[in-house]
Amino acid sequence: MALFTLAHLSDPHLPPLPKPRLSELAGKRALGYVNWTRNRHKYQRREVLDALVADVKAQAPDHIAVTGDLVNLAMEAEFAPARAWLEGVGSPDRVTTIPGNHDAYVRATSHRFGETFAPYLADDDGRIGFPGVRRRGPAALISLSSAVPTLPLMATGTLGRNQLADLEQVLEQLATEDVFRVLLVHHPLKSNARQKRLTDSAALLALLQRQGVELVLHGHDHIHSTMWFEGPNGKIPAIGVPSASALAHGRYPAAAYNLLAIEKDNAGWRCEQIVRSIDHGLQVREIKRARLV
Repeated sequence: MALFTLAHLSDPHLPPLPKPRLSELAGKRALGYVNWTRNRHKYQRREVLDALVADVKAQAPDHIAVTGDLVNLAMEAEFAPARAWLEGVGSPDRVTTIPGNHDAYVRATSHRFGETFAPYLADDDGRIGFPGVRRRGPAALISLSSAVPTLPLMATGTLGRNQLADLEQVLEQLATEDVFRVLLVHHPLKSNARQKRLTDSAALLALLQRQGVELVLHGHDHIHSTMWFEGPNGKIPAIGVPSASALAHGRYPAAAYNLLAIEKDNAGWRCEQIVRSIDHGLQVREIKRARLV
């Protein structure tokens, strides 16, 4: 079986932020807008995102996964530019995306992500919902949505009992197939920050311990992250990545993405992680290589 390469980027928080209407600046959005104008516009930069995406394309991966937070405040004016940006990354058959908490920032527009990015969400049967499954080469990409509107100052995610129950059935079916199972979820499976956690992570981890996947990819924390969790046949790696549009600031590293090289290895699988990161001159270079599986 030929080598299959999967690129993983997350949290582009597409800049610049459109000028909001006064009616949109209430509640949580008002706080988010203040944060953007005072701080985030300084380090969420379009030139950074463009340079990173150009390097992704130069690596010519077989598929690209974007694990959420394409927009910032989920204002109506943000969705069309975000769709145009994603179309520039690749066509729906070459790119898969899932929503993050910023894509469902407020209840009034929490439905817009599904409407705007439907072709990039649809599973193999054309269905739009979670969990969804897209088979690409030897990989089965399993999409989850942890994106739910939350109160101001909160950035938690929740899967819910129905999505978890459906995921169990999906994983039971995939266990009968010879595929490399990649779980896509925005929130990390473990967080030390109560206001940013996946609220039902314990249930998801218990499910993965029973059913297993080969790899988990996530975003949300804007940092490089490798965590290992129990599976039925050994440890499962869960990989996080910095924001795809970020300059380095404070404890947060500069924009980066993962390249996952997946191939059959005798009766099992082999997966190598290559991390490529941007520098101050907007040049992208490899900073890490590790075997995950």
